[in-house]
Amino acid sequence: MSGLVTGKNAIVTGAAQGIGFEIAKLLVEQGASVTVVDLDQDRAQDAARRLSGSGRAIGHGCDVTDEDSVSAAVAAAVAHFGGLDILVNNAGITRDASLRKMQVADFEAVVNVHLKGTWLGVRAAADVMREAGSGSIINMSSLSGKSGNPGQSNYSAAKAGIVGLTKAAAKELAHKGVRVNAIQPGLIRTAMTEAMPPEVFAAREADIPMKRAGEPREVAGAALFLASDLASYMTGAVLEVGGGRLM
Repeated sequence: MSGLVTGKNAIVTGAAQGIGFEIAKLLVEQGASVTVVDLDQDRAQDAARRLSGSGRAIGHGCDVTDEDSVSAAVAAAVAHFGGLDILVNNAGITRDASLRKMQVADFEAVVNVHLKGTWLGVRAAADVMREAGSGSIINMSSLSGKSGNPGQSNYSAAKAGIVGLTKAAAKELAHKGVRVNAIQPGLIRTAMTEAMPPEVFAAREADIPMKRAGEPREVAGAALFLASDLASYMTGAVLEVGGGRLM
């Protein structure tokens, strides 16, 4: 089989649904073996079964906010597939509320999953990739981290933090052959965004130069590019996948 990531071994977090699932699916289609990581192990294993009949996908339950759980997920992937070449830190949650109404627990939960979870993933993967002398880490930020969104002080802060984390890690790991990049999706048609009131969704779409929401597969394409050797001289970069929003 010939593909852009043939023979590579990948982990994708938050991959039981949505953007994460589409990233995992595209990586498998392009020749990679993928460990589907999700908080719910049953859903992770179900997603892995849907991805591959060839044994090139496994599911693993993982709490990305827990150091030992993240280390165990990386160890499981390495043990099963023999190494780790690609990590996509995609897991995320939202707990939207205004500053006045947001509870401290809601702020901490979002920052822990997105920012701490990404940091733990980068650190655990780097330990493996540094020794191998190669690897690609892809962190999922958001255009909310570039512009800020009302009601998302937690989410916007965490997604902006991921950009800083990406650049710092990229500088630390570049001399070891490990690349670290980020993606900032805009309005993407997922279960989370489709739960928005229709009039709000339509207004957001109208503000996009391309006049439409993106599809999860379009974010997956950017992840595949960064994971592949096509991006071999890119590190510390932030790719916007938003139809021209916030140019």
